[in-house]
This record gives sequence, C-alpha cells and structure tokens, in this order.
Amino acid sequence: MNKQQHKLKEIELSFRNTDKKSFILGSITATLIAATPYLFYLYESVPDQQVWDTFLFTYDSKHYGSVFVLAWTLSNKFIPLFLLLIWFFTCRHWWYHVLLVPIAMFAYQIFTIFNEDLSYVDSKQILFLIPIMAIIVPSIYLIRAKMFNKINDAGKTMQDLEDEFKIKPKGFYGKIKEYF
Repeated sequence: MNKQQHKLKEIELSFRNTDKKSFILGSITATLIAATPYLFYLYESVPDQQVWDTFLFTYDSKHYGSVFVLAWTLSNKFIPLFLLLIWFFTCRHWWYHVLLVPIAMFAYQIFTIFNEDLSYVDSKQILFLIPIMAIIVPSIYLIRAKMFNKINDAGKTMQDLEDEFKIKPKGFYGKIKEYF
C-alpha cells in the first residue's frame, strides 16, 4: 500500500470516527428528525380564536382571523425549513450550497407570514429569490464544469471527483464561520 492509498484510508476511517461527541450530536439530530411529525401537529394545541392570551404573550391574528390558522401555516413552512437546515449543515457533497435556495424561500415565507399587509403569503417571492439564485446556480454550474474538465484531463471517475470536492466536517460553528 503506497503513501497516497494509506492517507486516503486514514481519511476514510476518520469520517467513520464515532467518538462520544459525534454520537451524541447524531443521536440528537436523529431524534429531532424523527420528532418532526409531532412538531408539525403542535398547531393543534393552539386555540381557534383571533386573540391568544398566554402568561408569556398576547397575539392578535388580524390577517388570518384565527391563531390556529396562523400556527398551521407556520408549521407548514417551519418544518421543511428545519429539515433543510439539518440537511444543509450535515451534507458533505459539493452541491450542498444549492440548498440555500429553498432555505431562503422558506425563510422568506415565514417572514411574510408575520407581515399583516400581505394578502397572499406565497406571491412574488421569486423576485426576492432571484439574487440568491443568481449567485448559487452559476457557482454550482462552474463547480460541475470544473469536475468534468478534470474527468477529461485526468481519467478520474465521477466518484473520485465527488470525494475530492466533499466538505470535511467542521462542526456547526465551523460551517457558520465559513459564510461570514
């Protein structure tokens, strides 16, 4: 076994490392994903009335007419956003930045839910996503083009190139720092 193969084997084994911290984080992530159907149906615990008074806050749902409808609408936007965020922060593929487009879409929809002046939540959101898509889609295309150029030049397989472009796990804060 030469040095390069040995080094690749060590890198592969380091990805399979199941230390206590990664085991706990993986268990929490899996539990949260498994609990999403229950999180989705939390809206059923919200009363079907316009004003909801609790010991923490009072919410008046002027646009929707019912806090129940607001909670249902929020859960329909929050759960997919939650799952996309988990996917984004745990994905090791070269194309994971594409997930920012639906993440931005759902985040914008949640923002507009609370805006009482809008009459339709899902209207004209593509106009706000165009700048995000204008950056992400061409960058993903350029990465893919570079991969195919390397295939033609070096004789590597597509799997070899995907492994080369995979992002090494940095942890949650490491990925956040990558963007700021």
